[in-house]
Amino acid sequence: MADVTDQPTELVHLDIADGVATITLDSPHNRNALSRQLVTELGRHLTTVDEAEGADAPKVVVLRSSGRVFCSGADLSEASTVPMDEGARAIVAMQRQILALSKPVVVVVEGAARAGGIGIVASADLAVVAEDATFALTEVKLGLTPAVISLTVLPRLTQRAAALTALGGEVFTGAQAEAYGLVTYAVPAAELAAKVGDVVASLGTGALQGLRETKRLLNADLIDRVDAKGEDLVALSARLFGSDAAREAMTAFLSRKK
Repeated sequence: MADVTDQPTELVHLDIADGVATITLDSPHNRNALSRQLVTELGRHLTTVDEAEGADAPKVVVLRSSGRVFCSGADLSEASTVPMDEGARAIVAMQRQILALSKPVVVVVEGAARAGGIGIVASADLAVVAEDATFALTEVKLGLTPAVISLTVLPRLTQRAAALTALGGEVFTGAQAEAYGLVTYAVPAAELAAKVGDVVASLGTGALQGLRETKRLLNADLIDRVDAKGEDLVALSARLFGSDAAREAMTAFLSRKK
């Protein structure tokens, strides 16, 4: 029997209670970066929720983080060990799974979301964030582009907001994210939990079939977009990640973090 100490620490937790499935990203050592393990565990928990049936099945999913950093984006430290296209393809699949889930997903951001983490925010049905939460599409700074997350991010943003955030790569607040169309509600941090509770309670009044079919109707075009463009954007992402310019920029970035 394997020693339990040899088992990797779980990075994503699932708790189901009172008709709500709460999925928590809990990888503080790398600021909830989208490592292979984190993405795999998130996918497994989403599948568990999707397949849950019966009187105790959850109607709503709340996706949040254990700390203030929601997600820092791709795990750049894995870039030398995980094939470029494999990591990008996993992020495409993650977004599609959230979009296609039979239950509405409410994402909660208290602190920071960067790059690929914004793809999770955009894939969720509703996003409730703190007004002073921070967001940034930082890919341009590293010689990259928000390729695979553009599948969900660009349809949420206005065209002007997309140009401003993707080309500038600068930090914007939760309040700005609401104005740009990226999130549903931005509220004072002290009111965040109460607002999430109100949104979840409202969704919980829906019947399971009504929630499932309405979500399918709302997300049909986004899912078609993922299916039609996903593989081309995986190739673009892999090409840019493998470029000399991006490798130099990522090496410098990782060196500054140490």
